[in-house]
Amino acid sequence: MIAATSQLGLLPPIALDELVDRASLLTRLDRKYILPATDLQAVLGGLPGDVRALEIDRRRVFAYRSLYFDTPGLDSYLAAAHRRRRRFKIRIRSYLDSGTHFAEVKTPGRRGTTVKQRIPHTGGPHLGPEARAHADAVLADASIPGDGLRFGHVLTTLYSRATLFVPSTGSRVTVDTDLTWALPDGSAIRIPDRVIVETKSARTTSEVDRLLWSLGHRPCPVSKYATGLAALRPDLPANRWRPVLRRHFPTLAMENR
Repeated sequence: MIAATSQLGLLPPIALDELVDRASLLTRLDRKYILPATDLQAVLGGLPGDVRALEIDRRRVFAYRSLYFDTPGLDSYLAAAHRRRRRFKIRIRSYLDSGTHFAEVKTPGRRGTTVKQRIPHTGGPHLGPEARAHADAVLADASIPGDGLRFGHVLTTLYSRATLFVPSTGSRVTVDTDLTWALPDGSAIRIPDRVIVETKSARTTSEVDRLLWSLGHRPCPVSKYATGLAALRPDLPANRWRPVLRRHFPTLAMENR
């Protein structure tokens, strides 16, 4: 990762305000790739020359934490596991370096897109009244019945993220390293040898997608929430994520057979 961090430092910077203005992409098409950490240097070395890296206070890699919430019956997880059309994710996303937090709800959009709606959050590691009202409103707009459902914290993800801007397609690329999945009881898995690269565009395939394809990487259905919960909870139905676990996280797949 030292070489990859050095490569990030060579890219021209982009400030947060400009990135949000040019590529907020709250409705977007996401493609996710899982790479061995040793392959990241080749990806960064092959980026188009106009790609820029998010820089805040001279930092280009930032610590993230997401607290995921689900019902006692795991409605969110099971909707994803069974590919239901009306599925959702609810989380508190924390930017640990700046101490800012957002309550976020993700729902499917048209033609395979993802819609993310969020509000600032000040309620700590809990869904307070404002966050719950936001979640209820978003779910109602997506025709997902949420009234009467109870939501509790079921999974935490921790990772470091670098964000890139691709001017040719107005798209973003995120590079997540040092991923950790943790249950509320303290059970945890740390995965330092894998990197999750995600391209986020309005519709167009980006140059970074084509670069990844040329290096032999293909999109895969990884969800930090669902895949992490499947890895830590082998009692759950996980047919959708077992191929991902077997191919990209073979040690976890062996543990959960």
